[in-house]
Amino acid sequence: MSDKKSSHKSNKVEPAPPYFNYKPYKERNAVSPKVSNRPVEPDVTLGPTTVKVPVVLAETVVQIDLNPTIKFPEPVLEIKAIRKNLKITQCRLLLPTNKLFITGFVRKNIQYATPHFGTKDAVISNIRSLTIDIPFKTVTEIDYINKPKFDLAPPTQRSSYFMKSQLPDGFASKDHLLSADLSQFDQFSGEEFNEVPFCELISSRFYEYDEALDRKMGRVYDEKGKSIDAPFEEGTFTEVEEKMVVEVKIKVLQKQQVNVKSEKHDGYHY
Repeated sequence: MSDKKSSHKSNKVEPAPPYFNYKPYKERNAVSPKVSNRPVEPDVTLGPTTVKVPVVLAETVVQIDLNPTIKFPEPVLEIKAIRKNLKITQCRLLLPTNKLFITGFVRKNIQYATPHFGTKDAVISNIRSLTIDIPFKTVTEIDYINKPKFDLAPPTQRSSYFMKSQLPDGFASKDHLLSADLSQFDQFSGEEFNEVPFCELISSRFYEYDEALDRKMGRVYDEKGKSIDAPFEEGTFTEVEEKMVVEVKIKVLQKQQVNVKSEKHDGYHY
């Protein structure tokens, strides 16, 4: 009995892994067939009308000066490439002033070579990558192309009603107390709801200068910080001081009501 059971288990066929039967779908023809189309006249409101659209308040180029110190996690023989991207996290126009507050950061991806092995004639390096964010906050004054729409809430006003009442004992019966009615509270107040201005990024430009702070000629260290042989002019560093000027072109807009006139377009033919 035991021999039969063991032979039965040994002859059991294990199922094939799922990827063994994977059959990707293949297109027989990768060229999309050409289809016909015809223009359609848009359904528009004709004549003078009022629309609510984004209106350009200002368009300006803001210059941001940055001076960070970047520390690398290992010795760097040389920087191979740097890629930068501008990220804006807040762009707020403080009404009724013309002050524009801007907050964001520059994302930097730095590719560099760190030594792995060296001789008096050559250095073998590994290519590494460091990605960091360089934050900034700034404020600038903008010149308006179109004035923003901004209404202040009406001032709070109180009112009272005249009241004539009897006086207590000790006063003449024909006399009365003439005053405001203190038993009620009357007030006029309100609030205005304005459209919040917003920003759009148009372009950015970067001008930078990077300089190693702790590089010494003839001293080369590997990725573990151990001194290695290298040609006499080589050297490694771990800190870089960066001077960077960022120019960002920004468009400031606000939704406003604008009068427009729409006419029938007779350029469509059927």
